Amino acid sequence: MPPLTSRRLALSIGALLAALALSVAVCASLGSSRYTLLDLLRHAADEETAQAMILRVRLPRILMAALAGAALGAAGAVFQADLRNPLADPYILGVSGGAALGAFAATALGLPAIAPVLPVREAAAFLGAIATVAVLFVLSSARGRVVPYPMLLIGVIMNTVYLALILLIETVVESSRLHGVRLWMIGTIPIEEYGLIAALSVVLVLSLLGLASYGRDLNLMSAGEEAARSLGVTVERTRVVTVILASLITAAVVSVAGPIGFVGLIVPHSARLMFGPDHRLLVPASALTGAIFLIFADTLARTVMAPTEIPVGVVTALCGGPFFLWLYRRQAGGGYFQ
Repeated sequence: MPPLTSRRLALSIGALLAALALSVAVCASLGSSRYTLLDLLRHAADEETAQAMILRVRLPRILMAALAGAALGAAGAVFQADLRNPLADPYILGVSGGAALGAFAATALGLPAIAPVLPVREAAAFLGAIATVAVLFVLSSARGRVVPYPMLLIGVIMNTVYLALILLIETVVESSRLHGVRLWMIGTIPIEEYGLIAALSVVLVLSLLGLASYGRDLNLMSAGEEAARSLGVTVERTRVVTVILASLITAAVVSVAGPIGFVGLIVPHSARLMFGPDHRLLVPASALTGAIFLIFADTLARTVMAPTEIPVGVVTALCGGPFFLWLYRRQAGGGYFQ
């Protein structure tokens, strides 16, 4: 892979943005109603119906899928670098599960209805994600250093505990408050208002800029903590800041779309193969690749058995499960970052 230059960075990001725009256009024209973007340009008798279907139903869902995929893809790339573990992923580590528990508990308590103007559910999801990260770091620390691989086992255990707590809350709380929660727990892209999509976009873009600014430090940390420290990287501060930003964007999308699994595992590895390991490019590339991936995954989920829809979490799990097993098997032969 050639060294990263400003020209290569701009060309790569430009190509991914063009691919993302094309993906949005293609998927906005796919659906059980058979309306396409061309119908918006024609003066047909059902033009208003076509506009409603594409602009009010498909496009908001596509944009929401893009945001969720971008957040999970970038978060996965950051977690893999911070922990020096190629199997790290917001879902596998339990970060998504913690965010889901926070959002679920806030909904069950009726807090969003009490303060509808405030982002209560999003804040609760963020607290759940940060609490999970704190527990992971504490339990996997040995002699003041974080040992990456025990985090996978801890994450699996925490996910099991979170699921049990969610089922307990669901059993106790009145079911009318938790309408549609089962599909949300699997991972489902909802049709949201453009205002919410715009707000999530601002959070995502600012967080991605912050993460990309730590690209050089993440490169050095991937090579080893001692090497990073010898070259002037404040490892602890970099890890805390990047993990908090990655948890923030994970919690933001989980609070809306649920814990969609394996996107943060598949996407960074695919982006690394296409664009190289330099995190100055890998982080934004993982975000854009994740957006494209989840757009097509959600389009497949809503069209393959139309008019019945499959939760997008089912599609990503069917893709990510075998990928995780293959990657785990590959790890038996040596370290990923070595």
